Amino acid sequence: MSLETISENRSFGGVQGVYRHRSAATGTDMTFAVYLPPQAEDGPVPLLWYLSGLTCTHENAMTKAGAQQWAAEAGLALVFPDTSPRGEGVADDAAYDLGQGAGFYVNAAQAPWSPHFRMWDYVVEELPGLVLDAFPLDPAAQGITGHSMGGHGALTIAMTHPDRYRSVSAFAPIANPTESDWGRKQFTAYLGEDRAAWSAHDASLLMAMRGYPGEVLIDQGASDQFLDLLRPEALAHAMVARRQAGMFRMQPGYDHSYWFVQSFMRDHVLWHAERLA
Repeated sequence: MSLETISENRSFGGVQGVYRHRSAATGTDMTFAVYLPPQAEDGPVPLLWYLSGLTCTHENAMTKAGAQQWAAEAGLALVFPDTSPRGEGVADDAAYDLGQGAGFYVNAAQAPWSPHFRMWDYVVEELPGLVLDAFPLDPAAQGITGHSMGGHGALTIAMTHPDRYRSVSAFAPIANPTESDWGRKQFTAYLGEDRAAWSAHDASLLMAMRGYPGEVLIDQGASDQFLDLLRPEALAHAMVARRQAGMFRMQPGYDHSYWFVQSFMRDHVLWHAERLA
C-alpha cells in the first residue's frame, strides 16, 4: 500500500511524522500521524494508539496532548488516526457530532454513511497492518487510549480485542452512548434502529458483559461541561460491579479540554509503557 509522507519533524530526539494513504476500508484518502521515539532507531518499539474525539483530526492530539515528551522518555511510539473519512463525495451533516469528524469508530450500515464510514475496520484492521509494515513497531506490544469519542473507541476496541491490546486507558470517554444523545443519535444514523447492534459499541455494557483481562485507567474531569452526555457513572458502576482491576479517577476542577488531557498524559503514557514493556 502506497504511503505518502506529508511531513517529518524532529521531536524530543524522535520523529513526528504525518502520512497519507488510500484506504480500502473508507474508500478515501486518509491522513494519520506517527511519533517514533529515539529508541526506534535501534529496533521495534511498543506502540500506543490515541483515538481523538468529536471534531478532531489526527492533528489535534498530535499538537495539543503533550504526549511526545513522555513517549520519548518511555520508548513508546504513538499513532494518531483521523476520526472519520473526509473529502468530496463523503456524506456529512451540519451538526458537529455527526458525519465528518464524528465517525464514532463504528462501521456504518445505513445510507448515506455506509459507503465510507467504516472506522472500526479502518482503525482495528487496515491502519494497524499499514503502520506495522511501514515502521519499526512491535505488534505484540500494542496499547490503546483516547479522549471523549476516542475514549469510547479505545475502550470498546480493547474489550473486543483484548488479545491484541495489552493495555487500555481513556480520558473522559463517552461511557454509555446507548443512553446518551452522544450515541443514540449517531448509532441510529450509522447503525439503524436495532439497539442490539449498538451494545457492541457501549463501554459500560461491554464492561458489564465481559470486562478487560488487564487493568483499566480512566481519568474524568469532575468539572467537565459534558458530564451528562458522557455518563461516567455508568462505567464506574459497571467496573465496581464486575470488580474490574484498575482505576477510575475523578479529577477535581478539570473540564473536557486538552488542558485536562495534557495534565494527565504523563500518567497514561507511563501506564501503558509499564504494561507493554
